[in-house]
Amino acid sequence: MTSRTTAITVLGSTNMDLVAYVRTAPCRGETVFGHAFRTVPGGKGTNQAVAAARAGGRVGMICAVGEDDFGPRLRAALADAGVAADGVRTVPGPSGIAHIVVDDDGGNSIVVVSGANATVTGLAPGDEERVAAADALLMQLELPMEGVLAGARAARAHGVRTILTPAPAQPLPDELLDLTDLLVPNEHEAAALTGHADPREAAAAFLERVPEVVITLGEAGSLYAARGVEPVAVPAVPARAVDTTAAGDTFVGALAVACGEGRPMPEAMAWAAAAAALAVGRPGASSSMPDRPEIDALHASHATRSPHLQEAR
Repeated sequence: MTSRTTAITVLGSTNMDLVAYVRTAPCRGETVFGHAFRTVPGGKGTNQAVAAARAGGRVGMICAVGEDDFGPRLRAALADAGVAADGVRTVPGPSGIAHIVVDDDGGNSIVVVSGANATVTGLAPGDEERVAAADALLMQLELPMEGVLAGARAARAHGVRTILTPAPAQPLPDELLDLTDLLVPNEHEAAALTGHADPREAAAAFLERVPEVVITLGEAGSLYAARGVEPVAVPAVPARAVDTTAAGDTFVGALAVACGEGRPMPEAMAWAAAAAALAVGRPGASSSMPDRPEIDALHASHATRSPHLQEAR
């Protein structure tokens, strides 16, 4: 591992999360009482940016907010987390929002209304330079596909590593797969995209198009596969789930930082797993994400109790 600071640019969504906490999520046509409500800056792009910044990365964000009351709050939340917000556009209309219901087991259901995110159909002046200055470009699929492709093309043109979270799951254009260096789906996204419920079979299918894949498996940990090497499974760090909303984004943000520092992938995954474990133990999305000393402490503690690598069988 090196001591260098990882430079990361995130091209993604920013939403205001409207979070209702309930004992049990309502069924269709049912009304239930909640016991708490919070508004928390979120969106998969913002979540990954905040996670990476708190994990020790030097992070910039490319996104769009609206002219409503949420826009300045979303911009300020990025700045407060140490994320460079000079790539944040303000556009007419509302900001993106996510309506989230979290039950007492930590499970969630989410409705996203894109708002300003839907306007990011390409790169704005200065964005290509922001991509070119990074070690890695993080992307997700809460922006229009043409915007994601524009970012991926710029990254490839400048030799910047691309890390794609294919969520929400949707058919991936061949060009986007060709421009992806590391794909990080969860197990449900992997199954939806490949037709294989077994993560190892899904990983093998992905490797026909991308050179590396990490599939996150919730409480079962994560699986790494790359061309020409044996897959490696890394266990999760045990945690009591309070709110799992941003667990995957926390993992990806921390993983990008660890990889940029030169950690071997299994070690990077174990460190990212510690970050995700801390996040699920707290309410909220970006507000739940741990800082680097917390991640280091939990990772070190977990590593002394159990091996952090298992060869996949």
